[in-house]
Amino acid sequence: MSRTRSAPNRWPCCAASRRPSTRPASSTPESWARERPYERRARRTPRAAGPRSRWSGPLRPRLRRLPRCGGRRRLRPRPRTARHRRPRSPGRGGPGIFDKSLLDRCISCGFCLPACPTYALTGEETSSPRGRITLMRALETGQLPPDDPTLAEESSFCLGCRACETVCPAGVEYGSLLEQWRDHQWSGRNRPWIARILMLIVSRPALLRLQGLVRRHARGGPGGRPGRPAAEPATEPATAPEQPVSLMLGCVERGLYPKVSRAVRELCPEVSVPSGQGCCGALHAHNGDSVTGAAMARALGEKLPGTVLTTAGGCAAHLAHHLGRDRVRELSEYLGEAGYAPAGQVTVDGRRARATLQDSCHLRNGLGVARPPRELITAVADYVELPGADRCCGAAGTYAMLRPEDSRAVLDPKLDDIGRLDVDYVVTVNPGCLRQVQQGLRRRRSRARAIHLAEFLALAERPGRPSGGRPGPGEG
Repeated sequence: MSRTRSAPNRWPCCAASRRPSTRPASSTPESWARERPYERRARRTPRAAGPRSRWSGPLRPRLRRLPRCGGRRRLRPRPRTARHRRPRSPGRGGPGIFDKSLLDRCISCGFCLPACPTYALTGEETSSPRGRITLMRALETGQLPPDDPTLAEESSFCLGCRACETVCPAGVEYGSLLEQWRDHQWSGRNRPWIARILMLIVSRPALLRLQGLVRRHARGGPGGRPGRPAAEPATEPATAPEQPVSLMLGCVERGLYPKVSRAVRELCPEVSVPSGQGCCGALHAHNGDSVTGAAMARALGEKLPGTVLTTAGGCAAHLAHHLGRDRVRELSEYLGEAGYAPAGQVTVDGRRARATLQDSCHLRNGLGVARPPRELITAVADYVELPGADRCCGAAGTYAMLRPEDSRAVLDPKLDDIGRLDVDYVVTVNPGCLRQVQQGLRRRRSRARAIHLAEFLALAERPGRPSGGRPGPGEG
């Protein structure tokens, strides 16, 4: 009796598949052997060209294979997780958060990866400048929702040191892109509460002036405070300034380090310190309110006549961006242009001190000022170059308070290098860096002392007074 062949079966789970199964309903080992060559031949048939899959591109999720069913393997994406969300349809446009001309400059070459401190910590692409720009583009085009947790994490994890800008062949202005990103990501209640409190304090000039009354920072016009003779400078400037020079009192510096501004008056008696100064706005610009930050910079520029002299690298970069590079000078840059020559040297226990420098990220990467502070230190002490001095120390404005563990992870390798150098002083040119390095040296019980450049040079300007003995553990 001959066996009749049943009609091909279409399996219910393969209803949407491109090609139905050709196996008979009454399958036997013999029928499997007959059908297998035909199925293999059908799989080798090339597909017809069709529209590009919605899962193509850099945001394609990982796929896993399901068991063989009806002669065909089917693929489906893994379930969505916090760090890999299914992209939206490409037809939806983004909200126009970023400047498109800035965003399109990135060519994804990867030169920025070795320069990024957070990429060095994690090794993850999303924690690199290239990966973050990819996230910015996904946010701009609507492929990622604004509340995606990866966006919130990476916008906060970035230090904003701008080291990537110095190695980028396409000239990407990553600092501006980061400000635009945080303007959107940290708007309203999404801004960290610590940043909100600090921004509220520095927005009130009365509170900043109160710090000066308690901490006694420098004040008055050229030549010293009214009614008090100015300190006699050890050396006269090579050239007199063509326009008035106004010392900007930093928000953090005037409260925590008032000796810095007094040291500047000792080095540069021609500098005036106008009263009623407010904040320069850098704190706002770096914490999600760049519009207010720009307005505060312009308002401060109106209060400070002539050249604006700063002792903070971050403030210098912010003011130079809004007031113009010609109006803003950082202390080491100003002293170098004025032909400053120190009268003495810094000594420790009767010998010439050993000193190193930790760069300010925004001063070096944003304004390109790196040589002047090194030349000044070399003139008064034995300078030793710190390995990785151009890399961020982890302070990064409010970063050390918002992400203390990550901040210490960035600082720890630098503290190891300082210990191996066996230096007496670690000189900084930014109050945030000074605070960060001071706290790290105290935790390590290091004998090195963190000090601002202005105070360090003032030690050499006192020839009749010894610079001091060997610094104590973490003395600052």
